[in-house]
Amino acid sequence: MLESIVCFSIKNRTIVLVLALFAAGMAIYQATQLPIDAVPDITNKQVVINVQAPGLGAQEVERQITFPVEVGLAGIPYLRETRSVSLFGLSQVTAIFDDSVDIYFARQLVNERLGEIQDRLPPGMRAELGPVSTGLGELAHIEIRNPTLSLMERSTLADWVVRPQLLTVPGLAEVTRWGGETRQFQIQVDPRKLQSYGITLRDVLEALEANNQNAGGAYITRGGQQAVVRGVGQLTSLDDLKRVVITTHNGTPVTIAQVAIVSEAPAVRYGAFTQRGEGEQVYLLSLMLIGENGRVVVQRVKDKLLSIEKSLPAGTKLVVHLDRSELVNGTLRTVLRNLTEGALLVVVLLFLFLLQMRAGLIVSSMIPLAMMVAVLGMRAFGVSANLMSLGAIDFGLIVDGAVVIVENTVRRLSRARQASDKLTSEEVENLIHESTVEVLRPALFGLFIIMAAYLPILALSGIEGKMFRPMALTVIFALAGAMLLALTVVPALCAQFLKPQIERHNRVLERLTLLYVRALHWHVNRPVFTLAVAVLFAAVCFGLFRQLGSVFVPELDEGSIAITGTYPPDVSLEEMVRLAGRLERHLTAQFPNEIKNVFTRIGRPEAATDPMLVNQADTMIELQPRTRWRRAHTKPELVAEIAQEVAKMPGLSPTFTQPIKMRMDEMLEGVGVRADLAVKIFGQDMNELERIGRRVESEMRKVAGAADVAMETTEGLPQLQIRVRREQLARYGIHVQDVMDTVETALAGKTATAIVSGAQRVDVAVRLQEVYRQTPEDIRRLLIPTPSNGRVPLSQIAEVSVVEGPVRITRENGQRRVVVLANARGRDLGSMTEEVQKRLQNIRLPVGYWIEYGGGYEHLVTGRARLSIVVPATFAVIFLLLVLALGNIRHPLMVFTAIPFALTGGILALWVRGMPFSMSAGVGFIALGGIAVLNGLVMIDAINRNRKEGMPRLDAVVEGARTRMRPVLMTASVASFGFLPMAVSQGMGAEVQRPLATVVIGGLITSTVLTLIVLPTLYEWVERWREAREAKAVLIGTAVSER
Repeated sequence: MLESIVCFSIKNRTIVLVLALFAAGMAIYQATQLPIDAVPDITNKQVVINVQAPGLGAQEVERQITFPVEVGLAGIPYLRETRSVSLFGLSQVTAIFDDSVDIYFARQLVNERLGEIQDRLPPGMRAELGPVSTGLGELAHIEIRNPTLSLMERSTLADWVVRPQLLTVPGLAEVTRWGGETRQFQIQVDPRKLQSYGITLRDVLEALEANNQNAGGAYITRGGQQAVVRGVGQLTSLDDLKRVVITTHNGTPVTIAQVAIVSEAPAVRYGAFTQRGEGEQVYLLSLMLIGENGRVVVQRVKDKLLSIEKSLPAGTKLVVHLDRSELVNGTLRTVLRNLTEGALLVVVLLFLFLLQMRAGLIVSSMIPLAMMVAVLGMRAFGVSANLMSLGAIDFGLIVDGAVVIVENTVRRLSRARQASDKLTSEEVENLIHESTVEVLRPALFGLFIIMAAYLPILALSGIEGKMFRPMALTVIFALAGAMLLALTVVPALCAQFLKPQIERHNRVLERLTLLYVRALHWHVNRPVFTLAVAVLFAAVCFGLFRQLGSVFVPELDEGSIAITGTYPPDVSLEEMVRLAGRLERHLTAQFPNEIKNVFTRIGRPEAATDPMLVNQADTMIELQPRTRWRRAHTKPELVAEIAQEVAKMPGLSPTFTQPIKMRMDEMLEGVGVRADLAVKIFGQDMNELERIGRRVESEMRKVAGAADVAMETTEGLPQLQIRVRREQLARYGIHVQDVMDTVETALAGKTATAIVSGAQRVDVAVRLQEVYRQTPEDIRRLLIPTPSNGRVPLSQIAEVSVVEGPVRITRENGQRRVVVLANARGRDLGSMTEEVQKRLQNIRLPVGYWIEYGGGYEHLVTGRARLSIVVPATFAVIFLLLVLALGNIRHPLMVFTAIPFALTGGILALWVRGMPFSMSAGVGFIALGGIAVLNGLVMIDAINRNRKEGMPRLDAVVEGARTRMRPVLMTASVASFGFLPMAVSQGMGAEVQRPLATVVIGGLITSTVLTLIVLPTLYEWVERWREAREAKAVLIGTAVSER
């Protein structure tokens, strides 16, 4: 069948080439529609449920909200895990589903349970689903810049002008405000005046609600006309609020203005935003919808901002920071540059080996055509173009099959030209057909074996699968295209453009061939020495593997730095703003050439999408281009320099990471996990967890290479606790709810109603004037109404005391936990974690408490476990294919020896370059298994063909090795040089590709030496021994028969 396809392609080459051009045109169009991103989105399928609970502490939030939500979610189909965090004023529960579940189906399942969950929540609490976004969802931070406007004015612009218009941008899931002040109408009552008029806070609330209504009265008919009846009674201004009547006193109306100060003031807030030490700012954070094209959506946002800016007050600018498209474009430039440089190197090598312009162009044309096939496959399977999906494409591998076919065709045509001065077109076609068919099986089998090496990667699951499956799919698509082209387009191009001509002498190659044949004779005559040296070399290299260290995946340089800082729990928001500004000013002064911009996110945003505490801050540092740096040359050096400066800030416990990595880690591992290693301690008692956590933190600080060691803050939040005395409540006939409602309204404030003006909705809140709620003594004097219209001081019916309580309570699958974090700096993550584990083994844990390891180390462990299955499976598939290709067990075993020798080269290359083993390197080893056997297969096939033609064993080995030296060197060289730009690249994202390229290049060097020297030596030695054994068996059989 294959021969028929080749024959058809040669006879109908015009049709074949036209169809190829048509397919290329289709692929070019599809390439313009291809989603583009920096890296694959590895976020798990999760649904977030937020419940805001103003005024409730962490314990009450856990007991009254978090636990009922977790119970309500139990038993949902495909639910894999639940996580939760309870802190002051907020409960966030995250439901993790199987990766096979559609995210919208998962949200529907959760939404169906929300009705049941809502009934279990305290009155006034509402459960809401978080935005449909992922770890790669933070597209851009948008600054509302206008120095002439106040914080509240800029916040109002952001909430009611900019945000609604941005939400219309296709591909955005949410736009949330961070920082600023929410506009609110506040009724700040004077408790003494309330008492003098006999009014309670509840009376004020009810009066506001009753005096803010519109009504419809249907319509009236007069004659032949109809008029709609509309009752208008809604509040519209501060003056309306002041005139609201609460009650009458001695026949005189009592209005709001008589008992309270009515003003426009900022609502209670739980976060702020500062920039460059210039004070508070207002920012909007845009979140991308899951599955959207990040590069396209960012551009849509920028275009929309330009149109929005025109409708804003004069002097207002919308400035974009931490633009995701910068990372996407940077990594895309790196990938395209590596691919382009690799392709050029491959083309140059092909010309140097073949010394024919036409032959070189035919082979080179396979590069764009195979990539077009890959693009079509990526579009069909929804694979985005990113650093990983395009990062493993080696044009040297793609042209391997074409190299073998064209090289054999050129050689056969040259021989025919030497034998005959003139060849007919039919003879040329027949010769091209014969030369193609002659090497077609090993060429296609070689490509298929490389494809087979990538197939087990598709079996990876979890984060490893999401990261590396796109890479495997893209390579498989490109190789499948190369196989199809080798069958059709390559023979057609050879028939169309190649002419019989005497091959030009390649003096360098001829000299190499002479030296190679001489060396081969020497080694073939000394098989034991040759094989012993090879085995010893492999043993030494395998011994180096344990010295490499290990990481999950090399960290992608995002071009920015994130410092997650924690201050003592009792720090106020105003103090946090001051401390953040001080840090920003210090960093910008110390690193003027390195830092482009620095801003700090304090606490949580208005939409509570990020459940941070007021004492927590994320300082984001946008970096200048590396050419402008003065204090450091590499990113790790700069981080170390900045860490020294940050250490000068008293009270700050910092952890260094990157913006996207920080968000991705939290979504994968849970709130608070923002480091390479997370030691999770599980149990029930918060005090015991705190004690164990401090012990673990102390042990981890002793480990070399463990940086930014810190335990998440769990205890130490000052609380003014109001504990009711039930016997006193019974004495006065007061309900607990009456006490708590009064306390909540008086101190935290309670929303009574809202004033709607156009599209804006401004809440009206009631609370005590500030002078009456500043100290614990003020709280004790708070008057609680009784059923008999009396007043009782709070101190008589409740105990008011200052205590310390939990800052937040974090749970996983219903179990409380605390986390101790650490980053690996100057040491690989694997060895650092192993030392941490040894130290923590000495800690005796109480019954019901245990330790787990998360963060990047958890992914490293699961990745290793999966590789321990995938790698042997890959090699087994390759061996089975070799058996099918060669028809016996003996010769495949010889070819298979290329794999361990290729692995030794990869290990040695990592060791020389000081790179740890990673999943990227592991995938490189998998790919190397397929590449390494390709040349061995071609070599063994040539030797076997010579022996079938009657050559003596030694002559067949030497001649087969000599004729296959050029294609072996060509395939190894083009594959190595195709990866060379990737191995030495310093562009954005190159650190992820570098280990894979290093492994393949190192492995190809050693496997090529094996193929050219060790494999022929091994073949000759084994076959000589086998023939001698068979001859001996024949002699013995003959002797026995003669007797």
